[in-house]
Amino acid sequence: MAKTAIALTLWLCLALPAVAAQPAKQSTKPARPAWSELAPAQQQVLAPLAAEWSEMDSARRKKWVDIANRYPKMKPAEQQRLQKRMKDWAALTPAQRQAARDRYKELKKLTPEQRREMAKQYRDYKNSLAQPETQFDPPVSDLITPGAGPAPAPSAQRQ
Repeated sequence: MAKTAIALTLWLCLALPAVAAQPAKQSTKPARPAWSELAPAQQQVLAPLAAEWSEMDSARRKKWVDIANRYPKMKPAEQQRLQKRMKDWAALTPAQRQAARDRYKELKKLTPEQRREMAKQYRDYKNSLAQPETQFDPPVSDLITPGAGPAPAPSAQRQ
């Protein structure tokens, strides 16, 4: 019995490191479809994403392929918007992309009323950017008094 236990222990000590040293079988399949597997029309639509295609997982690739398949049916304005957004997305760093995904997830948790309020605030913000004048910058006509010579420097006006 003791000899068997010693033999078993010796065998385990020798066999386990050999088993542990064997490379693990690759359980993950390569993401599909590969860029080369896309149709030329799909590659053309998805061109802004070509550089990062190899880094995407299969689920994201499938979403983009579905969008590329719908692309010909989109109105020209929708196609332009999609192309711009893809280019903007491709220009983001991985950290910025993750932050955008996180923000999107948080926005999805809002109630419809909260979303409407947030959309209203965003529209108001965008409209304020479109205004040529802000409450901090008086119109140029207010800075110039007829016959008073050159206008004072803007920094002197803001005190």
